[in-house]
Amino acid sequence: MIRLTRLDGEDFILNADLIKYVEHRPDTFITLTSNDRIVVAESPEEVLQKAMEYHRHKRLLPDGYTS
Repeated sequence: MIRLTRLDGEDFILNADLIKYVEHRPDTFITLTSNDRIVVAESPEEVLQKAMEYHRHKRLLPDGYTS
């Protein structure tokens, strides 16, 4: 799970396993595996880092892995 921020400043928690892809248009859009879309305040790079840390925590990525 990763903590993100909606454009109105509200924090929410997203299951990073549900992320299909992330786009910058100029806001950051996250498309989920369900094809729902969420717009967040974080940059795509921040979302990537949070998702990678989540997967590292689950031991799906080895320590020291970088994009």
